[in-house]
Amino acid sequence: MLLGLLPGIEVVGAAGDGDEAVALVAQLAPDVVLMDLRMPRCDGVEATRRIRSEYPGTQVVILTTYADDESLFPALKAGARGYLTKDAGGDEIVRAVEDVLSGDAGLSPKIQRRLLERLSAPAPAPAPAPAPVDPPDGITAREAEVLGLIAEGLTNQEIARALHVSTATVKTHINNLFAKTGLKDRAQAVRYAYRHGLVQPPGSAIT
Repeated sequence: MLLGLLPGIEVVGAAGDGDEAVALVAQLAPDVVLMDLRMPRCDGVEATRRIRSEYPGTQVVILTTYADDESLFPALKAGARGYLTKDAGGDEIVRAVEDVLSGDAGLSPKIQRRLLERLSAPAPAPAPAPAPVDPPDGITAREAEVLGLIAEGLTNQEIARALHVSTATVKTHINNLFAKTGLKDRAQAVRYAYRHGLVQPPGSAIT
């Protein structure tokens, strides 16, 4: 009733839910749909997505009670070009319809402020990178790398391929590693690598 009284607006149809709204857009090809969000069967976000995908000539303005982030941002991502709350007056609705028809965004001042607040909020600081583990017992970074590959179960030949060195070079690293740490075999090497944090045990995670 309100829309029918507004200048320059002709109401061509009304739908009870999102599915019916999509069907009416296919039938009537309106310029603009004023879309609610909370509806049975198909909600306003999904209906907006379908309309904008299948009938791109029809613009969508959300007209809803809800102005929270969980309602606002999914609707805009679905393709809505306007967003009003139901306390909007007739002039504001007309202006939003005219704005989206001209290619602009039809957003209420309240929604514009919310978007600005969201965009100007500082981004969360990235989590600090874990501090590098210094190899113990004077072993070199390359020897620690070889030790990590041993702990992963790689053979000398596989380690050589992974590091792009010869098998003889790998054996030299292992001999030096065992001499510095007093290790006797690969099983001890694996336990040593886990104990000193040079590799993570299977199934563990850093959070």
